Amino acid sequence: MKLFRRRPKLPAAARPPLAAEERVLAWCAVAGEAASREDVVVATNHGIWLPSAAERLGWHEIHKAAWSGRELRITPATALAERDGYTVLVDGPDVSFLLLDPGELPDQVRSRVTRSVAYTTYHPLPGGAVRVVGRRVSGRDGLSWAVRYDAGTPADSPEIVDATGELVGAARSAAEPRD
Repeated sequence: MKLFRRRPKLPAAARPPLAAEERVLAWCAVAGEAASREDVVVATNHGIWLPSAAERLGWHEIHKAAWSGRELRITPATALAERDGYTVLVDGPDVSFLLLDPGELPDQVRSRVTRSVAYTTYHPLPGGAVRVVGRRVSGRDGLSWAVRYDAGTPADSPEIVDATGELVGAARSAAEPRD
């Protein structure tokens, strides 16, 4: 009779400071020796609140998310540089959480991260390659554009910067709605 079982309500002490239009989609207590009763992972329509985090990590700010069946591992994207019309991203340090009763949390994370990606292409460059990504940001119109270079790509060389700018411009044109 799982149909009629309700998920317990998020304890008030564990509730993050949500924005006015933000709502909780799923949550789970974190297991482990150092975890307290208030250590929870909370998925909202705007992003994910991690234990002890002062701010939410937006769905568009997550590079990778993996679920092992017990452990949720998140790789946030970290801004390395801001360029004209796009951000250069690198992987931030992985964070992982042991979740013994995850409920819908892993599915919400997977679907929300996936849905944030509106456009992606991969391009070889001299000495490496780059992925160009347009992502939806909750509560904002249009796409947020970013690139992620393969390891070893000379990302600061003027030739690569120019080529990347052209690739992002082409991606923006391709992703714009047609009248």
